[in-house]
Amino acid sequence: MPEKDPERLATELSATVSLLMRQLRAASPQGELTPTQRAVIGRIDTGGEATIAALARAELVRPQSMRLTVGALEERGILVRSPHPTDSRQVVFSLTEEGRRMLALVRQAKHNWLAVAIAERLTAEERRTLATATELMRRLMPE
Repeated sequence: MPEKDPERLATELSATVSLLMRQLRAASPQGELTPTQRAVIGRIDTGGEATIAALARAELVRPQSMRLTVGALEERGILVRSPHPTDSRQVVFSLTEEGRRMLALVRQAKHNWLAVAIAERLTAEERRTLATATELMRRLMPE
């Protein structure tokens, strides 16, 4: 296979990762959560409680839009509000037990789809190549 220049490889890698992410989103329970809702609960899970403003900045949306997303999650019992620890004018949102359960379901569905696809569609040699590629992709991430 001829070596590709970095610009073309970057384009192909980006497109392929986008397609993979789309497929992973499709593999999670349908109708359960929107992509934005999944992103919010994932962010709160990894980063801890957060304000509407912080979530909006992190997800690159307007606070008004984030208010709707968080409101829907709160209404479903996935998020709960509590007073901000240092600013009484604000509230922070954190995951409920239902939120953790929902996030675990979404993550498990994605993991299951990917594990089955790898097992069924790739040979042992291709799986080793994928392991190497995964490590290389990890090295592309900022530290």
